[in-house]
Amino acid sequence: MAKRDTIEKLEILADAAKYDASCASSGSVKRNSRATGGIGSTTGSGICHSYAPDGRCISLLKILMTNFCIYDCRYCVNRVSSNVARARFSVDEVVKLTLDFYKRNYIEGLFLSSGIIRNSDYTMEQMVEIARRLRVEHRFGGYIHLKTIPEASPELIEAAGRYADRMSINIELPTDRSIEDYAPEKSGNRIRKAMADVKGHLEAARPSRQDVRRNRKRPPRFAPGGQSTQMIVGADDTDDGAILKTSTTLYSGYKLKRVYYSAFSPIPDASKDLPLIRPPLMREHRLYQADWLLRFYGFERSEIMEGARNGMLDLDVDPKLAWALQRREKFPVDINRADREMLLRVPGLGSRGVDRIIRARRHGALRLGDLGKIVQSVRKIQPFITCTDWQPRGLTDSLHLRAQLAPKPQQLSLF
Repeated sequence: MAKRDTIEKLEILADAAKYDASCASSGSVKRNSRATGGIGSTTGSGICHSYAPDGRCISLLKILMTNFCIYDCRYCVNRVSSNVARARFSVDEVVKLTLDFYKRNYIEGLFLSSGIIRNSDYTMEQMVEIARRLRVEHRFGGYIHLKTIPEASPELIEAAGRYADRMSINIELPTDRSIEDYAPEKSGNRIRKAMADVKGHLEAARPSRQDVRRNRKRPPRFAPGGQSTQMIVGADDTDDGAILKTSTTLYSGYKLKRVYYSAFSPIPDASKDLPLIRPPLMREHRLYQADWLLRFYGFERSEIMEGARNGMLDLDVDPKLAWALQRREKFPVDINRADREMLLRVPGLGSRGVDRIIRARRHGALRLGDLGKIVQSVRKIQPFITCTDWQPRGLTDSLHLRAQLAPKPQQLSLF
């Protein structure tokens, strides 16, 4: 194979990294200034955008160290039997790329993953060395997210946490049976053990209240941004109810910051013999919405699945609306009297809108016109609320309510 230059490697390994769902790329049209003599390009740079809990957008260099891999996971485009272009960065190349991009103000950090080369320990050693050089030798203060290899030794995982801001270990698929079927070299038990080890390090690195009060020396730093995981959905026949059950277990058992859902789409060669269960991107979107309800809106998994059919979330309407249509006896809700927990269950009301309503109603009863200044869509919440000058009457129980609130079909365009 001919030796590739850095730009060629970057194009291959940045493209290969797009299947890691732990940060979201922003879309744009393809532009290249070399054709016009201008400055800048939007193609193949490997830069993606992730978002901090406070809403800040963080630009990251998102790459694989290599897309060579000794594993043969049937859903992965980079599996050993896949016929794709291969490339590999050295430790020095990743360090130099990160520093050069950072100095030019292109990025604020690094998102690094990798295929498995030689063995898990060898690959993890290389990734840890990249993070170590950035932190220790170059005093790099930017954000570092390392995709951790669960089969690597606990010592290497511990070392990774000393240099990374966040670590993630992919759960791969929703069930152990699916992992055995589609990724036979991997083990659900090993993955969960590695996640438990990371959880233990995170807890050990958190100072107790007593230590803080007495100004004692803090424990060594370990991945202050916590850990997350990624789950591929649609590569097997696991339904959405079972996926959410797995996510609930992961959140409670391993104190994850986030479960990322990656929609499986058929890929030439990598998707042979794998079923396409339903439209992948919309299914992924509904799972994220359901996940949000579980984490921030007080819903139980069983409640969310009340609006599902045969274990699958409704693709036409969001999970909260699907639940509300099944539980119409709980509506309408008095917007001026209901508690926060019930307001959060009103379709069309988000947590910020609910907080604004609670603050505003302290100064007087709210009217429908007042809600128009607070929420994004009064039309969507009208069937489920009452206020000083509004009663939905029979609208809440209308047989046509679902059709009225579901998004209208749109004609797709080829251009």
